[in-house]
Amino acid sequence: MELNNKRLDDDVFDAERKEILTGWHTGKDAEFDAGVKQQSALPKSKQFSAVLAKAEVEGNTLLQPRAGVALLREHTALMLGLTPHCDVLPTTIDAYTRLNRYEDAQKGIDRSRAAGTSLLNGFPAVNHGVSSCAALVESVEKPIQVRHGTPDARLLGEITLCAGFSSYEGGGISYNIPYAKTVSLEKSIRDWQYCDRLIGRYEEQGVRINREPFGPLTGTLVPPFVSHVVAIIEGLLALEQGAKCLTLGYGQAGNLVQDVAAMRALRNLAHHYFHKAGFCDYALSTVFHQWMGGFPEDEAQATAVICLGALAARMAEVTKIIVKTPHEASGVPTLEANIAGLRATRQMVNMIADQTRPDGEDITQEAAIIEAEVHAVMANIYALGNGDIARGVVTAFGNGQFDIPFSPALANCGKLTPIRDNLGAVRVFDFGEIPMPTDIRAFHHDKIAERAKAENREASFDMVVDDVRAISASKLIGRPAAA
Repeated sequence: MELNNKRLDDDVFDAERKEILTGWHTGKDAEFDAGVKQQSALPKSKQFSAVLAKAEVEGNTLLQPRAGVALLREHTALMLGLTPHCDVLPTTIDAYTRLNRYEDAQKGIDRSRAAGTSLLNGFPAVNHGVSSCAALVESVEKPIQVRHGTPDARLLGEITLCAGFSSYEGGGISYNIPYAKTVSLEKSIRDWQYCDRLIGRYEEQGVRINREPFGPLTGTLVPPFVSHVVAIIEGLLALEQGAKCLTLGYGQAGNLVQDVAAMRALRNLAHHYFHKAGFCDYALSTVFHQWMGGFPEDEAQATAVICLGALAARMAEVTKIIVKTPHEASGVPTLEANIAGLRATRQMVNMIADQTRPDGEDITQEAAIIEAEVHAVMANIYALGNGDIARGVVTAFGNGQFDIPFSPALANCGKLTPIRDNLGAVRVFDFGEIPMPTDIRAFHHDKIAERAKAENREASFDMVVDDVRAISASKLIGRPAAA
């Protein structure tokens, strides 16, 4: 079937659903009516959409960690340990489940039981099944989101939503291009249309499930316009299938002006394109991911990175922050490390909560640049798809007219090369095949030239490499030692 941005027919969805639920033996328990009943019985305090809506109205910023372990009892204890320190809970899914390797995930569960400790890097929800996932939801007092990285997340969605998880992260682009190598973009977008249609069906039964595209992408020097385009397209794809509660996100770049401008531009752009496509009945919130690149090994230095992200997020008035830990450089964070990151973030958010939000010509100019970049790329994607963004974005990736830096995916050309300017904002050293107006290209060129002059060296890929390593070496810009 040809990919397009059209709502899936009921007959097509129902036939596909029968097949999906046979993907692992726990699928037989994912009964839609039971899921509606489970979701409808959740108190407002456990409904992700309700907690987000309240935060939007009150102007509060919610905190959410990332965490998951292999066994139900230990994962429940982890969630209970995090609950006093955060506002909404995660359940990070293990790598085997993300690749639909449920037999390997089961081996990981069995070995974890034998070892007395988690030997998986997340919670294998498909293997645990509906009843165990529902027991987790029952055990905690805050809403839980599924956070994963799965190109084909159909069975995972069926099981977790049936169990009462009330938010689902990811998308056909953001959970393919940064995470997979050989998965076709057509397939992952189509598989995620199924996930969004499932959520649309819950919506039709009066159940609101929050949908959150993954904003940071590869997490390494991603220009704001790149992640914004993906967020907007995945938002449009979800709305078409019937989702109505969207949280669009962005990963911290490090320059305060650019980060604040990016978050403001994202909200404006989302409303613009959603309304343009004819969608008005939706709830929109935003999420800011603290630094997704390499972290310093020193805990004090890592905490400073976390606090910078908290400052930028609160200044940008985001709805939610994804909080990192001081142990990011050393492996899977412990409960104690997660709590440390949450406490540092909470302290920073509280200290600046009542302060005047920054504004000025530099933020206004940066937001205008980002919006112009997004408009240029989106116009081309619509043109390539003859008005259909699903077809257009696949074509754009195929010919390099859209590109995500540092991605492993063969579907991604990988010619777009980012670099920092003299103030640490992420610019584009090489646009590759991405069509961009001459004035925007000149803006990036001039900003990069300012840095090259300050460092007395030619702008080159060496600067890019230095920038990738900079924060782990306690800097933002990868300057040479003598600069």
